[in-house]
Amino acid sequence: MDRWQAMRVFAKVAEAESFAEAGRLLNMSAPSVTRIVSSLEKAIGARLLTRTTRSVKLTDAGARYFVDCQKLLAAVADAEAAAVGAFGRPTGTLTVTASVIFGSNFVLPVVMEYLDKYPDVTARAMFLDRVVNIVDEDVDVAIRIGHLPDSGFSATTVGFVRRVICGSPSYFEKNGIPKVPSDLTDHKIIAATSAWTSLEWRFGTKQKTSVHVSPRLFTSTNEAAIAAAASGWGLTRVLSYQISTEMEKGTLRTVLGDHEEEPLPIHIVHPDGRNASAKVRSFVDLAAARLRENRHLN
Repeated sequence: MDRWQAMRVFAKVAEAESFAEAGRLLNMSAPSVTRIVSSLEKAIGARLLTRTTRSVKLTDAGARYFVDCQKLLAAVADAEAAAVGAFGRPTGTLTVTASVIFGSNFVLPVVMEYLDKYPDVTARAMFLDRVVNIVDEDVDVAIRIGHLPDSGFSATTVGFVRRVICGSPSYFEKNGIPKVPSDLTDHKIIAATSAWTSLEWRFGTKQKTSVHVSPRLFTSTNEAAIAAAASGWGLTRVLSYQISTEMEKGTLRTVLGDHEEEPLPIHIVHPDGRNASAKVRSFVDLAAARLRENRHLN
């Protein structure tokens, strides 16, 4: 007896409450349906259905078995859909979103590599410093930084970033290096209003503390705040990945590393779960591999 087929037939009889109707839906004869269900009951050693001339009802054992069958059948269907998505040919338009700097520096290279690998796909990159509504704005994949709310979406962790205080070597040579967070009150502060609007900068992991800063320069973008810090004017607070280029060039350096908060996770998020299309699954696989191997994100 094909146990998978028997479970499928039994579940259909339970749903339809009729052997004849189940046979019609499965394109099988009623006697064949009856024979398969009887064989299943014999193999299990329990009666699953109570038959009368007018109706078919689940027994107590049958009701419990029906619930388990539904879960197993759904799991198999998901696995088959995942296989199709994983090994099918990626086609269509792939829409990806991320924040501006992260998208430009880390996601865009992956998108271009992906397009070279899959010529039947067109990509739309939405790099915005706001949380894009994945469903309403028809986004296939989002790269999100920070702890995620419960959403039912699939999320893959691919790295971590830190909130850091940074300034230029020339600034520190002239003004000194802050040793503890409270020293920041003696320094010129640059704040990007596109990021954290709060002027209470938090520090620490187990023993948390905060410092109220009084920026003398507010900028509307992170890029401007970073440029001002790199010029030697003052200190700013950004995410570590945002100054990866400046750190490599030596135009910026970080301070107060021993007082940083817990790192923030980076996630690749998509709404389709195991039923994701080939274009989504293949992009997520490539992006996860590339982001995880990037030393600036670990």
